[in-house]
Amino acid sequence: MKLSIVIVTWNSAEDIKACLESLRFSRPFETIVVDHASTDPTLSMGPRCGIMSPYYIRLVANPRNLGYARANNQGIGLAQGEYILLLNPDTKLEPDVLGILTRYLDNHPDVGAVAPKLLNPDGTTQHSIRSFPTASTVLWELTGLSRLFPKSQRFGRWRMAYFDYGKAGEVDQPMASCLMIRRIILEQLGGLDQRFSMFFNDVDLSWRMHAAGWKTVYLPQARVFHRRGASTGQVKPKMIWESHRSLFRFLHKHDRKGLFWLKAVVLLPMLEFAALIRVIAYRLKHDSN
Repeated sequence: MKLSIVIVTWNSAEDIKACLESLRFSRPFETIVVDHASTDPTLSMGPRCGIMSPYYIRLVANPRNLGYARANNQGIGLAQGEYILLLNPDTKLEPDVLGILTRYLDNHPDVGAVAPKLLNPDGTTQHSIRSFPTASTVLWELTGLSRLFPKSQRFGRWRMAYFDYGKAGEVDQPMASCLMIRRIILEQLGGLDQRFSMFFNDVDLSWRMHAAGWKTVYLPQARVFHRRGASTGQVKPKMIWESHRSLFRFLHKHDRKGLFWLKAVVLLPMLEFAALIRVIAYRLKHDSN
C-alpha cells in the first residue's frame, strides 16, 4: 500500500467529517483514526462518511487521553503504507493534495517528508514554516525583538515572517498539521518522542530527520485548509503552559552548545513568566465575553 493517513482526535466531531470526506487518492489507501476518549460524537463521524468503506478506515478508541505523540505512534504502528500522512482532524484537503505529496516523494528519494501550504478558513496563508528554535532565537522572541524586527534574518529567524509561501523549497520545520513522511524513517527514528506529549514532538521529529540527513520540502501547490487549534483551544490555559515547557524541553534536548545551565537560568523563568502573562490575558478576554 502506498499511503496510510493517521488522524488523532479529541472531541473533533465538528471537523472530522469534513476532513475525512476531503481525502482523495487515486490508489487504495487506509485511514487510521486514533481517538482520545472523546465525549462528543467524534467516533460516529467516520462510518457516516458515505465515501469511506470499512476497508479504508480503522478506528482506535483509547480509554483516556494518552497524549498526541503516543496516539500518533499508535497509528504509525498500525500503518501499512509506504508513506504516512500525519493529519489533524481540523483540516480539509483540496482534491489533489495527496497525489502531489506522494508523487514528490516518489520522484525525490533524498526527501524524507513533504508539507503542503496551510490556509486559514478564510483562504489567507497560515504561517506554518519555522526554523528550528535555539536558545538565542527564543530569547529574541521573549524580549520582543522578533516582533519589533520580524523580517530580520537574525531576530526574526524562528518565526520566519520573511518566508516566501509561494515558493517550493527545503525547510527546517513545517507545522505537522499535514505532514507526509516515509514510513521507513519513522521506523528508524522510533516515531515521535513521547516526552513531548502535546507540543514540539513534530519539531523534534523534523530535527531528528534533518540530523539523519533527510530533507523536508514545502510544496505550495498542495493546499490544505486548517482551522488551527480546534482541539487544544478547548483547554487553552493548560495548553499554554504545556507549549512553553515543551519548548524548554526541546532546547534542553537539542541546543546543548556551551553551558546549557547558564541558558536555562535565563530562559526558564522568562518562559514561565511569558506563559503566565498569556494565561492571564486569555482569562481576562474569556471572562469579558
